[in-house]
Amino acid sequence: MARMYSRKKGKSGSTKPINTKKLTWLRYTNKEVEHFITKLAKEGKTSSQIGLILRDTYGVPDVKSTLKKKITIILKEKGLAKKLPEELTNLIKKQIKIMKHLETNKKDQPSKRGLTLTESKINRLVRYYKKSGKLPQDWKYDSKKAKLIIE
Repeated sequence: MARMYSRKKGKSGSTKPINTKKLTWLRYTNKEVEHFITKLAKEGKTSSQIGLILRDTYGVPDVKSTLKKKITIILKEKGLAKKLPEELTNLIKKQIKIMKHLETNKKDQPSKRGLTLTESKINRLVRYYKKSGKLPQDWKYDSKKAKLIIE
């Protein structure tokens, strides 16, 4: 089946192999890794940024295999989780950038199309998050109030 908007037939993404063994070469204990996660979250990093920093600077290859929990679950337990999921905030930020661009370049038709595609992705994602219970049922997305949602 082809991709939704690009008419290309890409390969599906690769999956990490399942690793059930404890990594012997990992220097940090589980408490230390949790401490790193909370420290980075207090600095304002997102969960994906935390994972990259742990991988690149501290040498923790996979948080889920070491702690048996995802980063977002750890952040929820500590009370540091964001109100909106990270995917949704990134899409809203993208929409804000496109709207700002269209204020100065009103006749930019490809950007108008990009704006409608981004808004439809946001609406689909909101529908999914409402079904899965990550967003409340009465939560409403308004593109005119998008800057207030992010800030």
